[in-house]
Amino acid sequence: MIEVRRLKVLRALADHGTVTAAAEVLHLTPSAVSQQLAALETEVGQELLERRGRRVSITSAGRLLLAHADTILAEVERAEDAMRLHANGANGEVRVTAFATAISLLVAPALTRLQETSPGLSLVVRDAEGHQGITQLLDGDADLAIAVEHRGSPRPDDRRLTRIPLYAEPFVAVLPPTHPEDSPIGLEKLANDDWVMPASGNPIRDVVLLACEQAGFQPRIVHQSDDFRAVAALVAAGAGVSLVPRLAVPEPTLALIRPLPDPAPTRRVYAAVRTSRADHPLITATLAVLTEVAEKL
Repeated sequence: MIEVRRLKVLRALADHGTVTAAAEVLHLTPSAVSQQLAALETEVGQELLERRGRRVSITSAGRLLLAHADTILAEVERAEDAMRLHANGANGEVRVTAFATAISLLVAPALTRLQETSPGLSLVVRDAEGHQGITQLLDGDADLAIAVEHRGSPRPDDRRLTRIPLYAEPFVAVLPPTHPEDSPIGLEKLANDDWVMPASGNPIRDVVLLACEQAGFQPRIVHQSDDFRAVAALVAAGAGVSLVPRLAVPEPTLALIRPLPDPAPTRRVYAAVRTSRADHPLITATLAVLTEVAEKL
C-alpha cells in the first residue's frame, strides 16, 4: 500500500531538486523527508532515488511512479475539495420519499430546478404511499418525506419532525358518463352508488371515508385501487363512483369530473424532515425549491 503523503514528498523532491529544498516546502526536516522517501521505496519494492554523495537523482522507477503520482495527487485534491464542499453543505445526496402524484407534480420539477441552482445536490427519489414515507423518515431511511395529512398522521406536536405545508387541493367527484350531471354534486347523492376506493392504509381512503361519514352514509366499496388512472378507468366503465384530489385526475378521461359543494374535502400535502436535520443546507435548499414549485400548483 502506497502512502499518498509520501508521493507528495517524492513530487516535492522532483520539483525542487534537493532534500533540503523539498523539506522547506513541506515544512519538514531534511531527516523526515529522507525517512519518508526510504519508506516509499520499501512500499514499492524498488529504488526510487540514486544517491551520489549529498545529491540524489530520481531513477527510472521513480519517474514512472511520478507519472502515476501526478494523477493520484490530482484525484486526492479533488476528493478533498468535494469533502470540504460536502461539509459546508454545498453538495451531497438528499433521499426523498413521496406518493406518486407528488413525484409528478412536485419532485420531478424540483429535481430539474435543483440541477440548475444546486448542481452539487443529488435527489434520490422513492415512491412511498400511506404511512411509509414518514416511517422511512423516522427510521433514518429518508431525509425528506412528502405526505398527506389524515387521521393517522403523526401528531403536530411530535418533536422529532418539522413540517412544512406545501399545498392543499379539493377533491372532485369522478362519475360514470351516464351519471346524472349535477354541478356541484352533493356527496349525499352518491350514497346509493357503488364506490371505487383506495386500499386500506392509503391516506386518501381515510379522507374520503370521513367525508362520506360527515355526509351521513357509509360508502359501499366494491373496487379498490391506489392508482388514480385505474380508478378513473373503472369509473368510466361504469363500475362505480369515486372522489379524487383535483390535481390527481388523469387527463384525458371518459369519466365525468364534477366539483363538490363547499366545504369540499381537501388533500393537504406537507413536507416533513427530522428536526435534527431541518437546518442542513442541502435540506433547506431542497425545501425552498419544493415550496417554490408548490406555489404554482
